[in-house]
Amino acid sequence: MCKIIYMKSDLHIVKIGGNVINDEVALTSFLKDFASIKGLKILVHGGGKKASEMAEKIGLTPRMKNGRRITDAANLEVVIMVYAGLLNKNITAKLQEQNCNAIGLSGADANSIKAHKRIVKDIDYGFAGDVDKVNDTALKVFLENSLTPVFCAITHDKNGQLLNTNADTIASEIAASLASSYNVHLVYCFEKNGVLKDINDDDSVIEDINSKSYKELKQKNIIADGMLPKLENCFYALHKGVKKIIIGNPSVIVTKDQKYTSLTV
Repeated sequence: MCKIIYMKSDLHIVKIGGNVINDEVALTSFLKDFASIKGLKILVHGGGKKASEMAEKIGLTPRMKNGRRITDAANLEVVIMVYAGLLNKNITAKLQEQNCNAIGLSGADANSIKAHKRIVKDIDYGFAGDVDKVNDTALKVFLENSLTPVFCAITHDKNGQLLNTNADTIASEIAASLASSYNVHLVYCFEKNGVLKDINDDDSVIEDINSKSYKELKQKNIIADGMLPKLENCFYALHKGVKKIIIGNPSVIVTKDQKYTSLTV
């Protein structure tokens, strides 16, 4: 009897954040490149800097701890408006301009991403959400019907509460949930060329990081601050079945000529 082998389809999951979101020219260029990716794809976007700017305009003070935002009730309203409204719909519209049939989503839409309010331990992060489950069935429906999901950094708890959730976490959770069904390529894009040995030297890219070298880099404090949660999310996805993750500047999604960081287990 012949054994039938089913080949998984490729799925590109790209997270965009950092200063690229605030730079209209850079964002437009990135979205044009993202739209050109053949086959199935999902985009996850941040927007923390834009949310901080908006909060300051209305007299609120953004607060961060260990690279993560502390979200009180007033700041939650701001991040919902900025992430799920202004940024998400602008990005979706720009992708439609590039003939990419995008659908803008929060975790509440189609019950895509359920989370819970982060339990208070040493720090109270307010209305921050930790992901419980990604509705992979809903995502497959979108993907298999030629739609490109565009996720902002908002989830929900299934009890009517929206939550601010780290976009890097959302990207890794989506990648992990779909790794058994697709050949997932996960890419984190921001304004730097990758994970750097020296934050002031854009050419000091650490080209390969695995679980062992990651621990060493943390111990030496080379990887610290906001890069820590990003890398934690990467290794979570790798241990859940994603084979390889790339971190680099936005052009890495269309060309591998420049330096970038490759992460493997």
